Amino acid sequence: MSHFAGRRILPTMNTYEYLSEIQRALRNLIRIGVVTEVDTQQARCRVQTGGMVTGWLHWLSRRAGSSREWWAPSVGEQVLILAIGGELNTAFVVPGIYSERHPAPSVSADACHIRFPDGAVMEYEPANGALTVTGIKTATVVAAESVSVTTKNVTINASERITLDTPEVVCTHKLITQTLEVQQGGSITGSVTHSGGSFSSNGVVVHTHQHSGVQSGGGTTGGPL
Repeated sequence: MSHFAGRRILPTMNTYEYLSEIQRALRNLIRIGVVTEVDTQQARCRVQTGGMVTGWLHWLSRRAGSSREWWAPSVGEQVLILAIGGELNTAFVVPGIYSERHPAPSVSADACHIRFPDGAVMEYEPANGALTVTGIKTATVVAAESVSVTTKNVTINASERITLDTPEVVCTHKLITQTLEVQQGGSITGSVTHSGGSFSSNGVVVHTHQHSGVQSGGGTTGGPL
């Protein structure tokens, strides 16, 4: 160790080591890599970067407090590694960066577009105001109080059946149906008009049924028995 003008000078070798350590830390501050493994139980992943594979690192989420979001990175996803102090062992992973293997799924300037591994797609496109969900197998909404939908028209297409399982169904206005089957009785209040086709009651076609023992002419039959 030597001194110059009253100042302490570190040996040349230690100076090189110190500078090398600074350079290493700076290189590790921000790195790009590809996810190689994902541990969903511990919410950690391993990333290949610069010819090496990191240890198990936490990935960042938009919310992780009383409101939480879960969306694990996938193997093969390109990510960013943020290493505080340049230490990769305590770094954080920031998904995700588009790559040749996983390119951008949309070219819209304003749409929110999510594509899942099974081919399902959720998208809202402001250009036409359309919210679209395709490729899913089931959808479930559970609401403790109520569900309200307000719009001009609602169209539901079911190839087999629609089931309304409730003690009461209320239609406040006109109900149009091609066929109708009532299995457990009921009541009608108000006038009913029938036109076209036949109206049958207990096997008797009402408008063509004839009564025997009635004199023809200007007389009328009695009331129903």
